Formats: sequence, structure tokens, C-alpha cells
Amino acid sequence: MAQHDTYDERPRPRRRGRRVLITLVVLLLVLGGVVVLADRIAVGVAERAIADQVRQEISKQGAQSSAPEVRIGGTPFLTQVLDGRYERISIALRDVQGSVQGEAVALPKLDVDARDVRASLDTIRSGQGDVVAETVNGTGIIGYDSLAKLLDRPGLTLGEQNGRLAVTAPIDILGRRLTVTGTADITVGKEGQVALRFNDLNADGLPNQPLARTLLNNYARGISIDVPLPELPFQLTVRKVQPLPEGLAVTADARNVPINSAAG
Repeated sequence: MAQHDTYDERPRPRRRGRRVLITLVVLLLVLGGVVVLADRIAVGVAERAIADQVRQEISKQGAQSSAPEVRIGGTPFLTQVLDGRYERISIALRDVQGSVQGEAVALPKLDVDARDVRASLDTIRSGQGDVVAETVNGTGIIGYDSLAKLLDRPGLTLGEQNGRLAVTAPIDILGRRLTVTGTADITVGKEGQVALRFNDLNADGLPNQPLARTLLNNYARGISIDVPLPELPFQLTVRKVQPLPEGLAVTADARNVPINSAAG
């Protein structure tokens, strides 16, 4: 009796289930990519909007800077938008020019870090309303040339020496042209001014006479002043100053600040 081969034509669930799973994974990956792309696009739009507002407020304050660079931290961004609260917004300002007593004061850089920022969806979309940061920290560099101009002494230059503010200046004492050198104690004075106290000045070739030393001490007192700084944006108050090779480093902070209203 002849035997015939038989085939099981019933569907194979395992293979079909595997195809469904692969398809689902691919769809999830595609959707995830779309969500990430949309999130990044939204971040870019918000960063440009905030940068434009900061630029306008800096201009209102009578200062100038290069175009602000804004970075919104924390992910996902769209979740922060819906919540109306952002983890961190960083603002970088370069080539800032302020004015003090009619003299231009240069800050080559000013970096601002705003934390726990509150802004409604309507504010982000329309640009109207407040963007308020719970805390704002700022670090900047003031050029030594700008600081020296505020001392109003011809030929005087400032710099950093072993972590201290150093001065070099020409001076005439008892008919001799000498070069004064020394360092200063530097602290934050009243209303955020920089207090300079030159207590250790010397001059090679200084005549060994009491009058010569008195004249040198008088010069030291004349440049030991409280130097006003330009008004910083975002209501920042100076807390610390430190001489660095590239300039005088300034550390400042503020609380509960509308960062889209930069004037103090």
C-alpha cells in the first residue's frame, strides 16, 4: 500500500508572533526618534526666544555684548514645558561692554546659570510674561585694562602675580623717574564695589629719605579706592573677586530673578 507524505498546513504562531514583535519594536524606535526630534526642535525655538529677550534687556541697560548663547538643560524638554518649570538655563555673554563714570568697562565673558526656572507655556510661546529663576549665579572676567583706567593714573598697569592683584606704574619722586611695583589686597566693598588697598609698594632707586617714602605712601593711598563696577544683568550682586592671569574674576548671585527682565 503506497504511503503519501503529509504536511501540516496549520499556521505557526511562534514565527508570526516574532514578526509582530519586530514590527512593534521598529515602530517604537521610529516614534521615539520623532519624539526626540520634536523635543530638540522645541528646545531650539525656546533658546532663541530667550536669547532675543536677553539681548533686548541688555540693550535697555545701556550695555553691549555679542549675541547671547542660551542652553536649556534637563530632558525631556517638552515635559518641562508642560510643567512650566525648567531645571537649568545657561546664558553665555561675550565681549560685554558696560559704563562706569563715563569709562567703558570690558567683561570678555559673563556666564550666567539660572536654576529652577518658572515659565508658563503661554510665556514661552508668546514671549510675554515673566521667566523667573529661583537662583542665578554669574561668573565673569573684567579686563585689567578697563580696571586700570578707573584708577586714572597715567602709565599704570594691573595684572596677576601669585594670585594677587599686581600694579606697575611710573612715578616722579624728588626729581627721579621711578617705577612703582607691588600688590594689593582686594575685597568686595559696599554695593558690590571692588575695594583695592595697595599696602606693599616699592620702587627701585627710591631715595633713602623720609620724604621719598612719604610720597610713595601717598601714591599708594591715592590708588587705594573702591572701584565701582558696571551694573550686572539679572540683578546679580558681586560676592567675590579673584585675580586671574586673564583678568579679575567676579562671582555674583541673585534669587527670584525675572531673567527676561535683565535690568536690575
